[in-house]
Amino acid sequence: MRFAAVLFDLDGTLLDTLDDIAEASNHTLACFGFPEHPPGDYRKFVGEGVSVLFHNALPAERRTEEWIGRCVVQFRESYAERWNVHTRPYAGVPQLLTALRGQSIRCAVLSNKPHVFTCQCVEAQLSGHAFDVVLGQRDGVPRKPDPAAAREIAARMGLPPGSFLYLGDTGVDMRTAVAAGMYPVGALWGFRPREELVEHGARVLVEHPDEVLPLVDP
Repeated sequence: MRFAAVLFDLDGTLLDTLDDIAEASNHTLACFGFPEHPPGDYRKFVGEGVSVLFHNALPAERRTEEWIGRCVVQFRESYAERWNVHTRPYAGVPQLLTALRGQSIRCAVLSNKPHVFTCQCVEAQLSGHAFDVVLGQRDGVPRKPDPAAAREIAARMGLPPGSFLYLGDTGVDMRTAVAAGMYPVGALWGFRPREELVEHGARVLVEHPDEVLPLVDP
């Protein structure tokens, strides 16, 4: 099956953003006197937006709407100061993007990261690669795994959802792909284990970006 486009998740799929997210999150927690977490813990916390991140990161007795809201506001300030310190594309990602364009395969990005940070990360780290659409979490639009934004991208690109391969590294991504009618492929170099990806609908698992192109254009 030949796909016309690839829809990418961002964090854990195109870019390794974990250390910058962890540092900004720990800075936020420290601002309010809460315990910090080892960077590896954030592999479990990220993927469903900033509010869910802090629901996971805050002490259980402080997981209230008020405290989560305060942390979200502070995180936006903290992350704005350090979002591009350690963040880098995963090995093989730039080459994959170049190869896809060479095969006239169109590309887009959908993230639960706030929209402004999503755009900043793509522009800074993947500036040499053209994406038809880049969307992060926006007010009034449900976050993944709701398929609304994925379907919006397909509509903007004038393509049916079934013509997309969706590459992501979390169960949320796989559920989004399934709900949107796209082909779910799990990236094993990201933040979550293979068991989670399979459980939530991954049709194929890939260990390196160079395994994606043969799936798109066999």
